[in-house]
Amino acid sequence: MKATIQTKTNSFKVDLSQPIDISIPLNASEKNVNAWYLGAPKIAPAQLGNWIGSIKNGASVNFNTIEFNPHAHGTHTECIGHITEEFHSVNQNLKQFFFLSELITIAPTKLKTDFVISKKQLQFALAGKKPEALIIRTIPNTSEKLSQQYSNTNPPYYLEEAALYLKSIGVKHWLVDLPSIDKEKDEGKLLAHHAFWNTSGNIRLDATITEFIFVPNHVADGSYLLNLQIASFENDASPSKPTLYKITD
Repeated sequence: MKATIQTKTNSFKVDLSQPIDISIPLNASEKNVNAWYLGAPKIAPAQLGNWIGSIKNGASVNFNTIEFNPHAHGTHTECIGHITEEFHSVNQNLKQFFFLSELITIAPTKLKTDFVISKKQLQFALAGKKPEALIIRTIPNTSEKLSQQYSNTNPPYYLEEAALYLKSIGVKHWLVDLPSIDKEKDEGKLLAHHAFWNTSGNIRLDATITEFIFVPNHVADGSYLLNLQIASFENDASPSKPTLYKITD
């Protein structure tokens, strides 16, 4: 199924029958991707007295309770409420779900004992483009990202200058395949988060950060239509299912 998408400035065609899901599934397993020092997510039948919500246990339906943390256990989209005392809900702040996006691939570089992504690297990869949504795949890009246990591993992160640059060129939705855009242990500074959401000025309520995506290697860098879909959680973050559609002309 092909569709013509009309924006304020141009129109283009996409094939809606060929979605590219770049989310990571959530499983009740120790192999589920994980960060921030929590245990694995749990999915288990609810129990009410002697009744167990499982057809295998005699119930008429399967009736599971799910326990997880959106920041720690998989693909999630977060808003400014992640770093403010005042409550902000991603469900209230994200009101549009389709965006022209750009996918780029970057290899983090060594900085002392860390691996980081800089403004210069982003400038080179974007080559003058100013997308509304930016998807960044880091390399090496292996299937281990689907089950990586990130706690206490000091994963790669983005320098503050990189976040300031993306804000300056108008990127509203930033999608990464890491557990955070910031350093794992940074004394709570969260420099990239604060820079991207502009907490020292006019806060960007409509900007989002999506972490823990996974972009398969066969998906080429370039322009895509992004469907950034979240669950209706009144929370600073929600599980999400970002999906790309190739632009056919």
